[in-house]
Amino acid sequence: MIRTVTWFTFLILLSTVNNSFAQRNPVDTVVPGKQIDIIRALRYSAVKVDSVTNLISLAGDKSGDVVLKQENTWIYADSIVLNSLQNMLEAFGNVHINDADSVHTYSQYLKYLGKEKKAYLKTKVKLTDGKGVLTTDDLDYDVTLKIGVYRNGGKLVDKKTVLTSQEGYYYGDTKDVIFKHNVHLVDPDTKVNTDTLQYNTNTKIATFTCPSLIYNESRIIHTKDGFFDMKNKRGTLHQRSLIDDSTYTFTADDMVFDDSTGLSEFSGNAVYRSKDTAEGYDLVANNIKTNKKKSAMIATQKPLLLIKQGKDSIFVSADTLYTAKLSDLLKTRKIPNIRDTSSAKKPIKDTLSAKEREKEDSTHDKFIEAFYHVKIYSDSLQAVGDSLFYSMQDSVFRLFKEPIAWAKDNQISGDTIYLYLQNKKPERLLVFENAMALSKADSSSNFYNQMKGTIIRAEFVDGQINFMQAKGNAENVYYGLDEAKHFTGVNKSEAEMIDIEFEDNKPRKIVWRNNLTGDAYPMRQVNHEELKLKNFKWQDERRPKSKYDILANQ
Repeated sequence: MIRTVTWFTFLILLSTVNNSFAQRNPVDTVVPGKQIDIIRALRYSAVKVDSVTNLISLAGDKSGDVVLKQENTWIYADSIVLNSLQNMLEAFGNVHINDADSVHTYSQYLKYLGKEKKAYLKTKVKLTDGKGVLTTDDLDYDVTLKIGVYRNGGKLVDKKTVLTSQEGYYYGDTKDVIFKHNVHLVDPDTKVNTDTLQYNTNTKIATFTCPSLIYNESRIIHTKDGFFDMKNKRGTLHQRSLIDDSTYTFTADDMVFDDSTGLSEFSGNAVYRSKDTAEGYDLVANNIKTNKKKSAMIATQKPLLLIKQGKDSIFVSADTLYTAKLSDLLKTRKIPNIRDTSSAKKPIKDTLSAKEREKEDSTHDKFIEAFYHVKIYSDSLQAVGDSLFYSMQDSVFRLFKEPIAWAKDNQISGDTIYLYLQNKKPERLLVFENAMALSKADSSSNFYNQMKGTIIRAEFVDGQINFMQAKGNAENVYYGLDEAKHFTGVNKSEAEMIDIEFEDNKPRKIVWRNNLTGDAYPMRQVNHEELKLKNFKWQDERRPKSKYDILANQ
């Protein structure tokens, strides 16, 4: 009988409470706002403390037995204490907030303010939007704005991506989470260390707004502005970011890269630096596009290539510079072998390890092409031309379309020039068709030593011309000097072949071979303009005078 009265009394009280909730007008409450309604509870007790405090204790027998609702927000818990007049509650044990079936939040304790629609959760807190799961021990959640905040450490798990930080701000409408202080992102392919990071659980895009470190097994990226698409492995970086790879570094004002395709673009004073100090090269341009899978790069907008060789490095500029793997080029184009066996590079030694052999092959498996307004500068040699091809396998510059080369006081021109390097220094030079070599007879006059032929060959020792030979209808104009450096006369001659030996870049000995004809003239008894060979053209104004000069007028 006691049980019946007790149960009956509970039903009356619960009905009274529900009726009072149903009949209560917001104007009648002390605190305005949408009223929290009781949906379900097994046990109930009510205590009115004062005019603004009316406590209702709700409990159940199992997890989530107590259910309350405010508009589209449902609150579940093992037990709840509701202040109906203040429109606020405290929930204990297995708390679950279902916010319009869009965001679900779980904890062991909840304080909820119905007026502001704000929730304060503690102990084993979990928030999920169906995309990622955020866990922490202390979370403030604004139901209206769908904003969650933690300040004592938290973790977001989004499939295989894990983010941790000291502070976090979750935005339910946009699916963004802003992480602050000691932020770490761990992904199967990528890791990130930073102080502030924005991550979207829908798009899987991480946005960086402060100095950040992005790295994997082979690459480290330093950036302070940009974003990285974790799903599609694409990144866009600004404010002069740096990529530090195992074999190179890349710096630029702006970067766009796609790890899935291997394609990248670097713009704004882009700088590529090879880590191979012996055989590598550096590349600078305002725009560089790369294909990592093909080891290819194309540089435009004032590109400059630096081929490293100690103190006398070689600088190359053009409208466009392109480099890729020579082995790929040979599949579509035949490249003649222009080195004889004696001077060709020696094959890789059998004593090299497999890793060393692979590195050696990779180093020499490169070619460089340059198009339009080509300029080359080194301390020992300079050149210009319309286009260029260079193979790191044979170390030969091939210059086309009216190229000109300068070595100290000597100017050499023709239709095509091959410049052979040995240990990155000029070794020899071949000029084909309309070949001509010019040099001033002395520094104070306008008299020029001249040599012309179908082919001109020059040899270098320590970067200086040591020998020159003209073949095929060879012609020569030579001004003689005595020991006091006074002119003694001028010779004009022709032969099948003419050899000149040099000393200090000046002709020392001339030898004419086969069918020699010629005349010698006193200096004052000849028209020196008429002595000039056909197509004579002194073009010192086109000569690059310094490594900075090769960028002029690009």
